[in-house]
Amino acid sequence: MAFDYPDTLRYTDTHEYVGLEGNTAIVGITAFAIDQLGDIVFLELPEVGTDVIKGDKFGTIESVKAVEDLKSPVTGKIVEINAAMVDAPEDLANDPYIGGWLLKVEVLDVGDFDSVMSAMTYREMVEGT
Repeated sequence: MAFDYPDTLRYTDTHEYVGLEGNTAIVGITAFAIDQLGDIVFLELPEVGTDVIKGDKFGTIESVKAVEDLKSPVTGKIVEINAAMVDAPEDLANDPYIGGWLLKVEVLDVGDFDSVMSAMTYREMVEGT
């Protein structure tokens, strides 16, 4: 099954994505990850104002199959969480890249964005091409 990986985003090997608008990163999980998890039943995110560190856990996502840690692709301070996804995590599957973002983070170093995978590299990793 082919998934969409927008070229404007960058991707981690743990299946988070990050987009950058100025010095604000928009973080979520990829369509591939959502598909692999199956029916998502619970999402735990930190509070606004929490510091996140690149590569460290910032929350968890639970499906009928597994509980997985969510890892931050950037270092900074959370300025917004997507409460709609916390309230209805099953909606992540409908639109992971626009409506299904999880966090907005004021980044300390926008260079973090350049150190994660391009859409093409991520696609090759998950599809084995």
